Amino acid sequence: MDDLLKQTVSAELRNLFGDRVSESTEIRNEHGVGFSYHTCMPPDWVVFPRSTEEIAALVVICGMHQIPVIPFGAGTSLEGHILALKGGVCVDLRLMNQILEIDPANMCATVQAGVTRNQLDERLEGSGFFFPIGPGVNATLGGMASTRASGTNAVRYGTMKDNVLSLKVVLPDGKMIKTASKARKSSSGYDLTRLFVGSEGTLGILAELTIRLHSYPETIYAAVCSFPDVEAAVNTAIKTIQAGVAIAKIELLDALLMHAVNRFSGLDYPEKPTLLLEFHGSPAEIEAQITTVQAFARSFGATDFIWEKDEAARLKLWRARTDAAPSAMAMVPGSKLMSTDVCVPISRLAKCIVDTQADIAATGLFAPILGHVGDGNFHLSIPIDPTVPGQFEKAKALNERLVQRALELEGTCSGEHGIGIGKLAYLAQEHGEALDVMRAIKQALDPNNLMNPGKLLPPVS
Repeated sequence: MDDLLKQTVSAELRNLFGDRVSESTEIRNEHGVGFSYHTCMPPDWVVFPRSTEEIAALVVICGMHQIPVIPFGAGTSLEGHILALKGGVCVDLRLMNQILEIDPANMCATVQAGVTRNQLDERLEGSGFFFPIGPGVNATLGGMASTRASGTNAVRYGTMKDNVLSLKVVLPDGKMIKTASKARKSSSGYDLTRLFVGSEGTLGILAELTIRLHSYPETIYAAVCSFPDVEAAVNTAIKTIQAGVAIAKIELLDALLMHAVNRFSGLDYPEKPTLLLEFHGSPAEIEAQITTVQAFARSFGATDFIWEKDEAARLKLWRARTDAAPSAMAMVPGSKLMSTDVCVPISRLAKCIVDTQADIAATGLFAPILGHVGDGNFHLSIPIDPTVPGQFEKAKALNERLVQRALELEGTCSGEHGIGIGKLAYLAQEHGEALDVMRAIKQALDPNNLMNPGKLLPPVS
């Protein structure tokens, strides 16, 4: 970008946003990497809008000067979604953090895109409702929708695509649209809401969301149980889902991860492959669910059942899950985390994980397994020591083999983290000619390729 153009754009941005524009190296670098292991690629400017109208005005300025636009929520994405590959303007939505409406009668809420998951939880406390989608970090609702996030509750409550009713979106030409209404179903026109959910900022900027709320369960029970091996734990999860048990959470931590969590969080669970379970419903429903799942688990050799109803005890139990990523990183001080993210049909899950364990053992890497095994999604948490030559390349090769294994089992290269730049290489293999349809949509909405360019869609070879 030449100096004259940069001066012109800087002046126009400052005229509109004043001191809510930053060209500071420190702030730009903070917005050029996120939680990913990718090399920092900072934007030229970081702008902090307060309204949908300000986003629209910003997008118009960028369109006039052919400047890329990169949306930024909390910076917690893992696949390089916020890297400014071609420079441009990072649109930080943190000031768009208003909860605009809680609508108990229709069991929904409308929020600006910068509202965080923890902020929404605090607002809903005591209301009798909750929002079930929760990645392991305090992400923004806009970022969660952009990457089609899910988390531990997805096995019962679905993912972001199931829990977003409507969006307000700023398109690449600066127009503002609303994709749907509060109605729980519609057969009116294309489903634009689901088009934008998961689009990773490549088709427009999500400014507001209307989301489903769910009634807070009458009773919640949590449990932890250990197994002789990972295959036994996974087969218990498979039997549970195939039997139609309406379980809320069913998470797998392998023995390596249980060791790391115990050490990091001061817990004392058996260091064996472990399932963390949670049941929601009436006492009678939960009792029936527990009886069924416990029978499945024991048939696969489960031991050490611990059941918790008290909220404080349940939160302590779930620390083993929420502390998983920092626990893995603490095992390799100074490391950066590579977190993989495949999802396979549930009937193929045991094979995929067992084969992956053998592959990990052959590499010598520390790569514990964490899985949302109720819906076939699991991760390797690989702390990479930058002082060890070749470790990153070895981890990357392990991830590539894992993705190929998942695709061969009719799965996907990403269950919930999204594509960004980290998974671009697998889109053609997974989607075939459907990738051309995605490119046609991108071309129709963003012909100048200014909206988060270089993400989600691989270049035409």
